[in-house]
Amino acid sequence: MPKGSKQLTKDRENEIINACAKLYESMSFKEITIKEIGNITSFKRSSIYNYYNTKEEIFLSLLKREYEQWTQELYFAANDEKILTKKEFAEFLAHSLEKRETMLSLLSLNLRDMEDNSHIEKLVEFKKVYGETINAVRKCLNKFDMSEREKDDFIYSFFPFMYGIYPYAVVTDKQRKAMAEAGIDYKYMSIYEFTLLGTKKLFGI
Repeated sequence: MPKGSKQLTKDRENEIINACAKLYESMSFKEITIKEIGNITSFKRSSIYNYYNTKEEIFLSLLKREYEQWTQELYFAANDEKILTKKEFAEFLAHSLEKRETMLSLLSLNLRDMEDNSHIEKLVEFKKVYGETINAVRKCLNKFDMSEREKDDFIYSFFPFMYGIYPYAVVTDKQRKAMAEAGIDYKYMSIYEFTLLGTKKLFGI
C-alpha cells in the first residue's frame, strides 16, 4: 500500500472502482483490463497496482460495494417499525434487487473468477460484507412468525436462487432469437418479476 493518508487511499480505491463500474456498463468482464480501467482514472495505470493486484480484485470490490448498498436498504427495512406482510416483504425484496443489476450480473457470471483471482485479504473483506447481508435478511425475517429453522431454510434457498436471476431476466436479442427458432414457448420476466415469484414461493404464498 502506498504512503499517504487513509482518505487518499480510500479516494483512489473509489476512483478505480467507479472506473471499473463505468466500463462494465458497455463492456463485458472479459473485455475489461487494468489498462482499460487506468485509461479513465486520473493517475497512472501502474499506480493501480498499489491498491489492487488483479482486475478481479477490482471487480470484487465493486461487488462488495453493491452488497453494502443493498445491505443498508435491508437494514432500513428491518428497523422500520411498519409491520409488513410476507407478500409486502417479497415485493420489497423484488424492488430492491431490480436496482442491483450490476450485483446480479457479477454474481451470476463472474463470481468464481473474481474469488479465485483475488488475494485472500480482499476475499475475506468481501465475505464479511456478504455475511452482513445474510444477517440483514435474517433481521428482516424476524418480523414474521418463523422458527429459526424456517429462517435458515429461506436464507439458504433465497441466496442460491438470487444467483440465477440475471441470466433468466436479462436476455439478449440473440438468445431470444435462438429460443424462438428452437420452438421454446418461454415466458420472459423482469428481475422484479422473477424475484417476486421466487420469494413468494419460498414463503408459500
